[in-house]
Amino acid sequence: MNYDILKLENQLCFPIYACSREIVKKYKPFLNEIGLTYTQYIVMLVLWEKKSMNVKSLGEYLYLDSGTLTPLLKKLESVGLVSRTRLAEDERNLIVTITDKGERLKDKAVNIPLKLASCINLSVEEAKILYNLLYKILDESKEIEL
Repeated sequence: MNYDILKLENQLCFPIYACSREIVKKYKPFLNEIGLTYTQYIVMLVLWEKKSMNVKSLGEYLYLDSGTLTPLLKKLESVGLVSRTRLAEDERNLIVTITDKGERLKDKAVNIPLKLASCINLSVEEAKILYNLLYKILDESKEIEL
């Protein structure tokens, strides 16, 4: 039997995983300056755009389960960046809303994507191709789960 398929070098998932970890490491010094972890940062990215969202939709949007999202949102709330409220008509529905303080943090974060881009040696065209390929995988994984 040929076991070459089991070599790490033949796994598509490994370079994606390793790159993800390396990119998150590159974010760390920039995010430390504004007091966020990477996962908190991606939550804030969504809320800077959407302003308010229910937790279930936020989790689906970010590919995060409630076990990851709940403590993260509690922490963001404890530092005043978001508020969490339950809908009166359906208390199971928890809404997360960016606060004024959270909105002001956007001014400190606005240069982070450019700083990160300067750390990664990809042309604009290469970055677009990679982005599209990764979202193709994500989109297909959503379709399979449904």
